[in-house]
Amino acid sequence: MFKYFPHTTDDIQQMLGVIGVKSLDDLYAEIPEELKLHRQLDIPLQKSEIEVRNMIQGLAEKNCRLTCFAGSGVYDHYTPSLVPYLASRSEFSTSYTPYQAEISQGTLLYIFEYQTMMARLTGMDLSNASMYDGSTATAEAMMMCVSAAKKRNRVLISGTFNENILQVVRTYAKFHGVDLVEVPHKDGVMDQQVAKELIESDDVAGLIVVQPNRYGFIEDFTGLADFCHEHNTLLAINTVASALGVLKSPGEWGADIACGDAQSLGVPMGYGGPYIGYLCTRNTLVRKMPGRLVGATTDADGKRAFVLTMQAREQHIRREKATSNICTAQGFMCLYIACYLSLMGPTGLKQVNQQSYNAAHYMHDELIKSGKFAEVFPNKPFLNEFTLRYTGNDDIRSRMAEAGILFGVPTQDMDKCITIACTEKNTREQIESVINQL
Repeated sequence: MFKYFPHTTDDIQQMLGVIGVKSLDDLYAEIPEELKLHRQLDIPLQKSEIEVRNMIQGLAEKNCRLTCFAGSGVYDHYTPSLVPYLASRSEFSTSYTPYQAEISQGTLLYIFEYQTMMARLTGMDLSNASMYDGSTATAEAMMMCVSAAKKRNRVLISGTFNENILQVVRTYAKFHGVDLVEVPHKDGVMDQQVAKELIESDDVAGLIVVQPNRYGFIEDFTGLADFCHEHNTLLAINTVASALGVLKSPGEWGADIACGDAQSLGVPMGYGGPYIGYLCTRNTLVRKMPGRLVGATTDADGKRAFVLTMQAREQHIRREKATSNICTAQGFMCLYIACYLSLMGPTGLKQVNQQSYNAAHYMHDELIKSGKFAEVFPNKPFLNEFTLRYTGNDDIRSRMAEAGILFGVPTQDMDKCITIACTEKNTREQIESVINQL
C-alpha cells in the first residue's frame, strides 16, 4: 500500500533470511573496504512540500540565463505554449516504448504521427521511432551502410561534422570493426573530389555528409548520390531538422538515409537534454534500420487503430547479431515534435527559418562592419549559423557572458574563430546589444 516507504528493520531481516544472510554487512562482504563510504549519507531531515519547493527553486535560481547566440547542433528555438500542455495529457502518459504495444494507443498514435511527419520532412519513405540524439543516429546510419553492403566495412564521413558527432561515430566504428575514413574539407566544405577518389576504389559501403556543416555553411551535393550509387555506395545526409523546412531534403538530394538531431523542432535546450535523434530511410533498407515502426490499421469494429508494425527482435534476444542495440524510443520527445510540427505546419516552419536567416545575416554583416571580425571562408551560403574570426586580443566570449550574452561556440578546428547562431527568438535589439559590447 505504501510502496515508497523505506523498509523497516523487520522487513530487512525477513529478506536477509530468505537469501540466507545474517546481516547487511555480510551481504556486502565481497565489496572491497576502500570502495565503501564509511559514513552516513548526507541526506537532510524530512521537509514539508513548500520547503522542498523553495529548496529546488533556490537551486534553479543559481542558473544564469544568457541571451543565446550559440548553436553547433543545439538551437534556442521557441516552443509554443500548447506543446508542453498537450505533451502532459494523460493519453500520452508514457515516454517508454510499450512492449504490449496495442494497449497503448495514445503512444502509438503520436509515434505514428511523428514518423509520418519526419518521413515527409526528409523526403524519405519511412522513419523509425527515434533515437537518443543526433550523434547516435549518425552512428546508426553508418552501421546501416555496413550491414547493407555485407562484404564492405569501409565508411567515409565528412570532416565538416561537429567534433562531438565525429567522436561518437569514431567510437561506434572502433568497437564494430568499421574502417571509418574522414574526408577533409576544402574552403569550409567537404572536398568532394577526395571523397569520389576514395569511392572509386569500390570498397566503400557508405558516405555520410552534413547539412549545414560545422561552420554553418550549406553544401552542394548535386550529383553526389548518383556517383555513390554507380559504385554501390550508400549516401547518408545529416541535417539540422528545422532547416529541412527550407533546405533541399535528403530525399531530393537522392540520399538513401537521412539522420540528425531533431531538437530544433521545438524541444527546449534544457541545459543539455534530453534531445532526440531522427533516422529515416528508403523502403529497401527498412530491415537494416534499428528501432520500431508504428502503422495504422482498423480494428474489429472498423475504427482507426495503431499497431507496432515491425521491430528488430534480435535487439532483445540476439544482441551479438543485432544491427543495433537501440531499443528504446525517445517517446516523450517524439510527442513534443509531433505537437510542434502539427502546430507549425510547412508555412510556420518556413517563417521560423526566414526569421532566423534574417537575424543571422544582419548580425553577420554588423559584426564585419565593426572591424572586430573577419571572414574565414568568404562567399559561402549559410542559413542561421556562421563562422567568423575575432581580430581582438581579449577573451570576447567571457566578456560577453559577463554582459548576459552566450556568444557563439569556439570553432573546434580554427584558432580565434567563433561559430554564431541566431533563431527567431533573437531580436534586432539583442543583436545591437552584442555590437555595442564590442
